[in-house]
Amino acid sequence: MTSPYRIDVHQHLIPPAYRAVMDRHGETAGGWPIPAWDADSALAMMDRRSIATGILSISAPGTHFGDDPEARAIARMVNEYAAELARDRPDRFGFFASLPLPDVDGALAEATYALDELHADGVVLLSNVRGRYLGDKEYEPLWAELDAREAVVFVHPDVPPLPMLEGMPGPLLDFPYDTTRTAVHMTLNGVMSRHTRMKVILSHAGGFLPYAAWRFTAGAQFNPGTTPLGILTDLQRFHFDTALSSTPAALPSLLAFAAPGHILYGSDHPFAPEESGLLLDSLLDGYDGFKPGQLDDINRTSAEALFPRLAGI
Repeated sequence: MTSPYRIDVHQHLIPPAYRAVMDRHGETAGGWPIPAWDADSALAMMDRRSIATGILSISAPGTHFGDDPEARAIARMVNEYAAELARDRPDRFGFFASLPLPDVDGALAEATYALDELHADGVVLLSNVRGRYLGDKEYEPLWAELDAREAVVFVHPDVPPLPMLEGMPGPLLDFPYDTTRTAVHMTLNGVMSRHTRMKVILSHAGGFLPYAAWRFTAGAQFNPGTTPLGILTDLQRFHFDTALSSTPAALPSLLAFAAPGHILYGSDHPFAPEESGLLLDSLLDGYDGFKPGQLDDINRTSAEALFPRLAGI
């Protein structure tokens, strides 16, 4: 074990009251079992894996179960719970505030409260909510507000509006696809070109985005006002975390595509079992294709640029 130094931008929390809400609605994380979680166990895991600080977020299915007022109440509950953890241990925890999309007015109000009053490190958005993707024109007021604040936006996948294949729960197969789908949707609809002050992190190395980015530039044929070069430039505005993706097959593609300083460490705790997480950590730390300083950037320095309060902690 070494002294904790990583900054983990993809770590989840499951407050007891939120678990109760999920149970009441009969929800799962896209067919994936909901693991046990508590703050003390998270800290112990972080110490074992050299993680100094975890930026916590709610995973799929998010906070909206079909009713806007309920979603606003759930978002407020989980955000205040996360804020208390961060207040108690600001060196060990931060958090991305949940927003009750597709309720845009509710999302704007909660973003204002969470960023101004709770001092959230950013916000978390799901790749789609009930089939509405993040490039939807109805979300423009939210993007404008987040951009004006130069906010950090963490995009986490959810199941797409497609039938789940038997034996293949959403996190296994569909999550990488849906991250890719919403990122391209945002780009082709101009979200990334209009709003260049905010920083958007895509989960799990952006799904298939780095591998297939050049293919997506063909979208210029069908989206007036875009060009292949412009699409590629905007796709490279994204940041990417390494959760479940620091493998010999995925890392070369991610490193070849991502802009310098745009790759960040992610664990996906507690949804990713620690046994597999430790293996992925060893693959990341043992990868021999990094340029000088690149591993340190991934593990910490790039996150310090997004979250200056963590610099030097």
